[in-house]
Amino acid sequence: MRIIGGKWAGRELTSPGGRVRPTAEPVREECMRIAADALPGARVLDLYAGTGALGLEALSRGARKADFVEGNPEALHALKANIAKLRARDQARIFKKTTLAFIEGIEPPGYAVAFADPPYQSKQASALADRWLAAPFSDLLIVEHAATTVLPAGGRVHRLGDTALTVYRRRA
Repeated sequence: MRIIGGKWAGRELTSPGGRVRPTAEPVREECMRIAADALPGARVLDLYAGTGALGLEALSRGARKADFVEGNPEALHALKANIAKLRARDQARIFKKTTLAFIEGIEPPGYAVAFADPPYQSKQASALADRWLAAPFSDLLIVEHAATTVLPAGGRVHRLGDTALTVYRRRA
């Protein structure tokens, strides 16, 4: 797995293996295409961060700061290694928490962009979308999920094979 665009393009990332399912390159590329206008100078959030590929990709493409939320010890080890490898410690913060607990504490204005890649077989994608719809914690929320999963209304769905991205935008 590698960074696919921006200043760190081509740099390899450490993957923890096991039960972590890193976001595939075409899906990451689509996430970055969707968020492109919002990334320069942005504060971004990578929920269910795993290796941190989405947040690190955003930093590589001009985001100013990234917060990573991950609770899995193996994934945390890989995430810390990837941040160190890219010398991004001054741009990154790691929170060892569950995503749903973390987002309850977000104060406005929140984040410009939030990426979320919850476990496909869980109900967490729907719970996260419901929470965002009730109290948006970012201007843009991009949720990766199985293409067969339907998230709450209000988002635009982008299908990429067996994967889908549901994109929610805060109304101005």
